[in-house]
Amino acid sequence: MKHITFYLDFISPYAWLAFDKLPDALQGLSYSVSYKPVLLGALLKHHGQLGPAEVPAKRAWTYRHVQWLAQQQGLPLTMPLNHPFSPLPLLRLGVACQAQGLPNRYVCETLFRHVWEGGLDANDAQRLHALNAALQPVHDVASDVVKALLKANTDSALAAGVFGVPSYEVDGKLFWGLDALPMLSAYLRGDPWFDGGDWDAAAQLPMGMTRLR
Repeated sequence: MKHITFYLDFISPYAWLAFDKLPDALQGLSYSVSYKPVLLGALLKHHGQLGPAEVPAKRAWTYRHVQWLAQQQGLPLTMPLNHPFSPLPLLRLGVACQAQGLPNRYVCETLFRHVWEGGLDANDAQRLHALNAALQPVHDVASDVVKALLKANTDSALAAGVFGVPSYEVDGKLFWGLDALPMLSAYLRGDPWFDGGDWDAAAQLPMGMTRLR
């Protein structure tokens, strides 16, 4: 049985789409999954990137795209009252729901639906209080333990080469994005392409130029 580490941040609509689609994409396969909440902003900062919603010309397109994808997928997705927002309260709550900081699928789905259904403020204090009461975390959400667990999750993602969410790691191979689910499925099904040299060769391709920043 293969084990998948699914890196996610509840601020990402693509992570919600991929989270929902994962069981269908891997139907018929024997696998296990660990869901690992990470701070997307820290990943982006580390790699010197902006998020899609931080690029004015890309922002509206991103929101149109994810809503179209959701209706194609049959998944409820309504933009929250404001976006982007600080995902820390939700990430810390997710991490706090499991002793090692790895919430189960029910917890993750509850947190995703909190953001992506209803068009409400994801950080509304009353809504967060109700969410905390419903999920009954095993750690105090505001504790240093939870902050350390979230940091450890994010640090482990960076060590694995994660640069965005959703990302999936299995056997040391990293797959990124909603549109990588078919590729992940092919790997788990034993597609012979992965036995060739193209996977490793892609990382060795020389750069012909570097843009000035």
